[in-house]
Amino acid sequence: MATAPIEPFNPGVPLKREWGTALSALRKLLADGNDTHQVFRIMRALNGDVTQRNYRRLLAAPGGGRLAYQRVELAERLTDRAWIDSFAEGTVGAAYRTFLDSTGYSADGLAEISMAEFGAAQVEHPYTWMARRERDIHDIWHVLTGYKASEHLGEACLVAFSYAQTGGLGWAFIAAGAALKSLRITGETAFFKAVVEGYRHGKRAQWLHGEDYEALMAEPIEAARRRLGIADPVKYRIAQAKLNAAGIQGI
Repeated sequence: MATAPIEPFNPGVPLKREWGTALSALRKLLADGNDTHQVFRIMRALNGDVTQRNYRRLLAAPGGGRLAYQRVELAERLTDRAWIDSFAEGTVGAAYRTFLDSTGYSADGLAEISMAEFGAAQVEHPYTWMARRERDIHDIWHVLTGYKASEHLGEACLVAFSYAQTGGLGWAFIAAGAALKSLRITGETAFFKAVVEGYRHGKRAQWLHGEDYEALMAEPIEAARRRLGIADPVKYRIAQAKLNAAGIQGI
């Protein structure tokens, strides 16, 4: 029997939601919070047309059409160490440099993981460019929001922030899973409240996808936070202190 030809990947067609795949990946992620592969599997399973919608919103945003036309590959800029080293102290770029040096993370490391899960990410299409952009700014959002990437609490708060910013159900699924697990692990609500705060801060902030990140990196970080309406994560710090005092490293 002849096998049916495999349909070529078309980024213009929204992915169908696969709740079973998302639930399986969430269980693995909650068992090992460092398993970044599961994050991308959840995104693929649940985010549907979110990248397409955010791309269309970018086109309508002030300056967004220019960004979409130029199609800068941020991973290439963020792995240019000479460029990263050029930023003055106190800027977003300098804070990002400190982030790289303190965590050992890199933009190309995240890109490699995403490529393992999304082999079609290099298809020549505006939506796949937008998906790469969404991926590459994740660690800059850590820097802007103050949510640490090296702890599960910080990641949970940022994914809640990201859900508010993007509308991607994958982010909401991860945030809810981590928040609910925290109630069982800690026996109290500080972690849960910090995640809710992350969502609320994401709703109140300016739409960060519309930013020119090459220009933003040179901006003083406190001025950038004020301009973008990124609030101080008070409940996050309270939860962070409680987890540290209890000797809890992960959720």
